[in-house]
Amino acid sequence: MTKGGVQMLDDKKDGFFSVCNSGSQWSLDQNNVYPGGLFASVGQMGIEFGVSPDSPSPRDNGGIKAPFSDFFLNYLPSQEETRVVGVAEGEAASKTKKKVGLKLKIKVSNPSLRRLISGAIAGAVSRTCVAPLETIRTHLMVGSSGSSTLEVFNNIVQTDGWKGLFRGNFVNVIRVAPSKAIELFAFDTVNKQLSPTPGEEPKIPIPSSLVAGACAGVSSTLLTYPLELVKTRLTIEKNMYDGILDAFLKILQKEGPGELYRGLAPSLIGVIPYAATNYFAYDTLRKVYRKVLKEEKIGNIETLLIGSLAGAISSSATFPLEVTRKQMQVGALNGRQVYKNVFHALSSILKQEGIHGLYKGLGPSCMKLVPAAGISFMCYEACKRILVDKDEEV
Repeated sequence: MTKGGVQMLDDKKDGFFSVCNSGSQWSLDQNNVYPGGLFASVGQMGIEFGVSPDSPSPRDNGGIKAPFSDFFLNYLPSQEETRVVGVAEGEAASKTKKKVGLKLKIKVSNPSLRRLISGAIAGAVSRTCVAPLETIRTHLMVGSSGSSTLEVFNNIVQTDGWKGLFRGNFVNVIRVAPSKAIELFAFDTVNKQLSPTPGEEPKIPIPSSLVAGACAGVSSTLLTYPLELVKTRLTIEKNMYDGILDAFLKILQKEGPGELYRGLAPSLIGVIPYAATNYFAYDTLRKVYRKVLKEEKIGNIETLLIGSLAGAISSSATFPLEVTRKQMQVGALNGRQVYKNVFHALSSILKQEGIHGLYKGLGPSCMKLVPAAGISFMCYEACKRILVDKDEEV
């Protein structure tokens, strides 16, 4: 071609083609492409796409350097810089995604108050969840609505509807919330005092959690027993009282203040082994979990299962005393026999109903106590993670 012709493809190896040899160049080198790289020199016909300021073989046959090539060199980032920035941004985004999620934290500086609040919430939630099973269990123990779980359930629903399954639950929550708060507070305090520090000799010859559990059960029972008796009366004699206050007043007027603590002895006798076994089993199972799986942190599901298993062990071991306590609390209602003491009640039940009478209602009791224990421990541990001393993760 002559100089005035159009040379569509140049035989040079630098990847450029020229139009009319007038200096119009287009770089096909992908390593030197910049965004927005379109600049024209009017009158000189110098048009370059993706101008490379450091091109190893710039065109000299009439080619014109783009007027803004220095701008590219000084102000636009190179591909390597862009790649580094992109990696840094990606890591930052990854960290941000990991932190995404609802993490509720409430600052409560007093550790004793944190335990009390956590225990109260745990008790209220767990008891409300299993209120229907608690109602069926109480009816089975005193034999007021049938002899089987299904029969009692049908009688309650037919007589009072679904609301009948939750009868007395408000009283139960009022009783359980402070009871569980006091119980967990006492357990943590006593257990902390009796537990030896690393490398120290044990302070007592038996596990500290066993003693702490017994102390926790006694403390909570002494403070909340009258509410337990009123709750039982409201569940069994639903037409005799109009509410909590009315039940308290009628019991005080007709039966005296001592009636509010009827059955306290079997309750204490039953609570001591139950609470001791429950907390000892829970503490031991948590230690075994950490040792076997070598994980310090225990999740909510694991806590639920560990707490449920601890509840099953303690409930089965102390159930006969629970039956005796319920029988003594009902008293002479509906012409029932009045028991003089714990041993009189145990012997009378064995004589009239046999060993089966001491375990009447064990099935629904485990159905209620096992999940209640698991839910209670799970809520307690979750609340402790929410209630923190200061703004930090626990």
